[in-house]
Amino acid sequence: MLQTISIEEFIQKAAQLPVLDVRAPKEYQVGHIPQAHSFPIFDDGQRAVIGTAYKQQGHDPAVLMGLDLFGPKMSQFVKEAGKLAQNKELLVHCWRGGMRSGAMAWLLNFSGYTVHLLQGGYKAYRHLMQEQFQKPRPLLVIGGLTGSGKTDLLTHLQQLGQQTADLEGLASHKGSAFGSIGMPPQPSTEHFENLLGMKLLKANQQQPLWLEDESITIGRVVMPKPFYDRMQKAPTIVLELPKQLRIQKLAEEYCRTDKALLEASILKIKKRLGGLATEEALEAIAAGNMEKMVDIALSYYDKAYTYQLANKQQVLPLALTNMDPQENAQRILEFASRQKLI
Repeated sequence: MLQTISIEEFIQKAAQLPVLDVRAPKEYQVGHIPQAHSFPIFDDGQRAVIGTAYKQQGHDPAVLMGLDLFGPKMSQFVKEAGKLAQNKELLVHCWRGGMRSGAMAWLLNFSGYTVHLLQGGYKAYRHLMQEQFQKPRPLLVIGGLTGSGKTDLLTHLQQLGQQTADLEGLASHKGSAFGSIGMPPQPSTEHFENLLGMKLLKANQQQPLWLEDESITIGRVVMPKPFYDRMQKAPTIVLELPKQLRIQKLAEEYCRTDKALLEASILKIKKRLGGLATEEALEAIAAGNMEKMVDIALSYYDKAYTYQLANKQQVLPLALTNMDPQENAQRILEFASRQKLI
């Protein structure tokens, strides 16, 4: 059986069925539906050749060229699909729901599979993701100077029944010059939007979504501006902790980090720190004095974040005395309740 379905139905079925993305590998790498398997009908070179033929020779010659490439691989496609869909039911899409996904859907349907073809293709999915960033929804933002333990609180807030989205986790970056240390490679901005959009799609729009305060860029990833603007307008609970506690927390983390990575991170902010401070920070790293290095780096990051707070519409300070994330999560919830935010 072969049927064309909407993006909404496609996403619902993707929770149980395998998704085959038949676009070229480069297209998949730039961004894809998170559950999808890369199942390219053409490789990157073949796609380029067919695209050129389409522009220069027209539709029919390009189709014939595609069929010449597709034909010898048909049996292999069926075998590979069988590894992913043992019950012989799956979902297929390409860029616009056109010839590539149509050819694959025909082949698999002919081979006995139940195939659900995405109407509008990946383009329809991208449109749905963009819609999520425009929707009004209650947001609660956790702010605070670097080292305040903001990210740690999200897990504990979730355990207390709150909705959360870890933006740094989705972006694979902690948001500073040191942010890539210990993190996997970053996704593209497009794929970050897909990951965030899916979080928002699944969230209850009537209940607050807790987020960590971020700049519009997280490493190389750029936040969707409509969503970032909503974060700027949302209530921001700013954690206020003694600087020494923040220094100790970060120093403990960086003690386990390769010194060469720390040196490279300091050099990224050399212009902002100044020559003397940079030299002192590098000397501290060489000597294993992580607290001094962190103290120097915070002189820049604290000023930068204080400046960033000026753009917030509603800043609510909350003084904390320790770094216990479980205790602090409970305190934030109590504070938010007193402020009638939840």
